[in-house]
Amino acid sequence: MKKFAWSAIFLAFLGLLVIPLATRNKRPVPQPAPKPLSAVQEIKSKQQVIDRDVSMTDELCRNQCTLDFQQTVGRIAAEPDRSPLLSMKEMKAAHPHMQQLIWSSNHRELRQGITEGSLPPALTAKIQPYLDTAKKTASQGTIYRSEPIRHDQGVYFVLGVPSQDHKAALVGVIKEDLLSQVQAQQAKNLRTVPYPPDNNWKVETVQPHTLKDKVVRQPEDNQGTSHYYKNEIVVKFKTPPSDVQLKQIQGEIKSAPAKNLGYTYVFATDGMDAKQLMGYFQKWNVDYAEPHYLYLTNEADGDNLADTTAAPNDSLYSKYQWNLPLIDTERGWQIDKGNKDVIVAVVDTGVDVNHQDLQGRLLPGYNVFDPNTPPQDDVGHGTHVAGVISALVNNSRGVAGMTWYNPVMPVKVLDSSGAGNTYNVAQGIIWAADHGAKVINMSLGNYADANFLHDAVKYAYDKDVVLVAASGNDNTGQPGYPAAYPEVFAVAAVDANQRKASFSNYGDYIDVAAPGVNIASTYMHNQYAALSGTSMASPHVSALAGLIRSVNPGLKNTQVMDILRNSSIDIGDKGKDPYFGYGQIDVVNALKMARQGTNAVVNTNIPAAAPRPAERNALQRLLDWLF
Repeated sequence: MKKFAWSAIFLAFLGLLVIPLATRNKRPVPQPAPKPLSAVQEIKSKQQVIDRDVSMTDELCRNQCTLDFQQTVGRIAAEPDRSPLLSMKEMKAAHPHMQQLIWSSNHRELRQGITEGSLPPALTAKIQPYLDTAKKTASQGTIYRSEPIRHDQGVYFVLGVPSQDHKAALVGVIKEDLLSQVQAQQAKNLRTVPYPPDNNWKVETVQPHTLKDKVVRQPEDNQGTSHYYKNEIVVKFKTPPSDVQLKQIQGEIKSAPAKNLGYTYVFATDGMDAKQLMGYFQKWNVDYAEPHYLYLTNEADGDNLADTTAAPNDSLYSKYQWNLPLIDTERGWQIDKGNKDVIVAVVDTGVDVNHQDLQGRLLPGYNVFDPNTPPQDDVGHGTHVAGVISALVNNSRGVAGMTWYNPVMPVKVLDSSGAGNTYNVAQGIIWAADHGAKVINMSLGNYADANFLHDAVKYAYDKDVVLVAASGNDNTGQPGYPAAYPEVFAVAAVDANQRKASFSNYGDYIDVAAPGVNIASTYMHNQYAALSGTSMASPHVSALAGLIRSVNPGLKNTQVMDILRNSSIDIGDKGKDPYFGYGQIDVVNALKMARQGTNAVVNTNIPAAAPRPAERNALQRLLDWLF
């Protein structure tokens, strides 16, 4: 009877124990095909994603600023002979969004404190009550963060952090321009506004296969459209034209000297539109003459791995980076953390080369707009992508990247509006391939199957580069390029519940899916932001490709792509499907296959974390005693 009672108690306890373990270690449940959405429903769904990105970015900013304040307070305490003003100046220089900092002793009024930075009088008057509350709260030993304060189209919050001895406080005013930047950028990335919105590029918006003009008045009109220069043409000659022939062409179409990349030329003229130029070049010996399209941002022992691993100590990791545990990254690090010789190129808007969480991880890179200047990001998109791949891990700051050692090569091919033409992108791909990139991430796209870009892709592919691209954010089955080229590995996006992201494009060309909703990563000016898009899913796959090549440098690009497909976890209809491709990427499975060689087979039905032998034996002994 006593044993029976103990058995009942044990089973009740076991039930409580198994629930959280099952939740943690469960394998994906196959997801049904998503239901089609009306245009209005789709825009509403995308706006909800953007709102969550903005809300999460606000949290990231507040939490990281608090940690920065605490770090500066600690530095002031550790260096009593050094003026607090010097530490405040250093923090403000690294974080320009920190508008004003005040170091104030508890026994003095706030206005008598040491101040770095100033505010406009009208803002000072509005924000003063919050500053006083921050001082009072921090003086009592409690951190203070105000509600959002809106002033003159800006959003601010006040932060107060007590000193370690609770005798002083650091109070500051932080401007969150980041929120409006994320809102505007994501509205373009997820196509909830007509884009491009103006005539800066002098482009035509067309159906890509027919070149039939399409007017974009509403966001839903963006779906399946492409954009090209009105008065430019891309021409690939079968044999290089002579200088005499080039001058003849320039004279007949009244163009400036053409840009040249290999056998391919870009001609620009005010006298003829793209369709007329395509007709003109029919008399020349060309492989193709096509419009000059515009591209837009789309953002241990491996066989007996420990069931639990220590999460990295990066300050925003545990709370916000759901994406890395979902694809089993932490256990994958027990197999390999990367290799400094395996370079991942980010062909994008550039990267913030001064970001503290990317220091030592960036190569010099290339800027196609001005080769003499660094590929500095002026949008934030490329910086976010780079952070997913290679933000510093275990540095007690910000976010963790997927790789610990793989360097990122920033290649700026998109301008400050987040757009770049075919020539820019092709030039960036070729440059990266020629300068040692083993993997190229392309979180950008267009619906036009441009031969010019395809030639650049084939060039890099023939040099054994793994090319990875985002599928696009229009929830359409129309193939997007470069993702749909056969030489490119196409990535769709999933959310934290392993469901198709509402915006993610789909089709037979999709290879795998990766996390792409509310992804926390690095942003410009030492900030952090949450962005959503297949742009965010793609670098997860590029990072994994870099890890695979780190484990086994001898693998060819085709073998790396096969491993990515064969190691994925099937989360859609059985087998390959148009929404998830071969499934969601899995870091452990992929690195096991890479280490074992090209013929390795991984059983993806094995639970991610089976009970360790010691735990299993103890459990068996207890069961034997009870029953």
